[in-house]
Amino acid sequence: MEQFDVVDVIRTKRDGGRLSPEQIAWTVDAYTRGAVKDEQMAALAMAIFLRGMEREEIAQWTQAMIDSGERMDFSGIGRPTADKHSTGGVGDKITLPLAPLVACFGVAVPQLSGRGLGHTGGTLDKLEAIPGWRASLSNEEILHQLGQGCGAVVCAAGAGLAPADKKLYALRDITSTVDCIPLIASSIMSKKIAEGTGSLVLDVKVGSGAFMKDLSSARELAQAMVDLGKDAGVRTFAFLTDMSTPLGLKVGNALEVEESVEVLAGGGPQDVVELTLALARKMLEMAGQPDADVEAALKDGRAMDRWRAMIREQGGDPDAALPTSRHSHQVLATADGVLESLDALCVGVASWRLGAGRAVKEDPVQAAAGIEIHAKPGQVLRQGQPVLTLHTDDEWRVPRALEALEGGIRIGTKAPSRGSVLLDHVE
Repeated sequence: MEQFDVVDVIRTKRDGGRLSPEQIAWTVDAYTRGAVKDEQMAALAMAIFLRGMEREEIAQWTQAMIDSGERMDFSGIGRPTADKHSTGGVGDKITLPLAPLVACFGVAVPQLSGRGLGHTGGTLDKLEAIPGWRASLSNEEILHQLGQGCGAVVCAAGAGLAPADKKLYALRDITSTVDCIPLIASSIMSKKIAEGTGSLVLDVKVGSGAFMKDLSSARELAQAMVDLGKDAGVRTFAFLTDMSTPLGLKVGNALEVEESVEVLAGGGPQDVVELTLALARKMLEMAGQPDADVEAALKDGRAMDRWRAMIREQGGDPDAALPTSRHSHQVLATADGVLESLDALCVGVASWRLGAGRAVKEDPVQAAAGIEIHAKPGQVLRQGQPVLTLHTDDEWRVPRALEALEGGIRIGTKAPSRGSVLLDHVE
């Protein structure tokens, strides 16, 4: 005999009511067990999408998701832990240089990451471009790598962490209830809290290439996640960062690994370096190391040494050549002028169509597909000068990628004001 009737729960939220902690705990558990059917959870997700949730409801919903599975425990590794989560963007390869950089200072970085879906790339897909590297580790391997190994691990979250979230996310994906702040916040934070990190820095992207298109909705999401972290005893801080233009000069799996290695070698594009350093400083400050000289660790090779150790410990060869594409196509400037904008969403969709991303979870991705960016907004261009180079293994993909770029490259006379990639923060 079930404790509640799911129809009553749906009706309560549909009519704008508040769900009790008991109703929420039962609903998430019953859905995970299969006692609440997909169509019923879809109705409830839509009711939450339309009616919203109060802070206590979101906290309870997140706790119920955590309770649906196991929790990691890093208390035995002998090092403080700090993690970072990005809400996803185009060219966002920050985890790759960030994890080894932070680990240089004795702070363990457990980065349980995901795969890409749609126009945003997944960290695991990027690292899988490195020959031999493996994403799936056992809990024992994760703990060993954090404690006795290089101190940083980037891997797939095990099936045991917040299984309710995995099931609900797949349902939200096909019922148009993905972009709902209570459900996004609880999805991200249930996994991060279950993962057991001591402190968490969030990178909430804002702009055309991000989930959140404007600053006010991004701020609302950031506040909801920071509140959830604090309520669960995890030190949490959020940066709001610009995703109107792609991050860096390379988009795609192997291409983004290449750019990450440039950053670890003390070079790389200014926006990628700026964001990597800001996140590293904040993670280290929250883990009790406010005076860590992160710039020095990038310049003197310490971060690169950690990167190589991290790749080797997961079976990869840091010296192996990365895959290159079979076909490339240059996109040229159509007129003289200043590049006024390079739309992140257009570039992200084009890269996805070239084979760098997937439409459904089961799709394979091409390691070498993607886009090289030769000019960023503010740059003066001559007609016929290359703006982008498209890479793919399948020539038939190029016309569809070019379609995605239509309207995304604006050449005019006004140079945009170039500000910092860091827009704001929530703590």
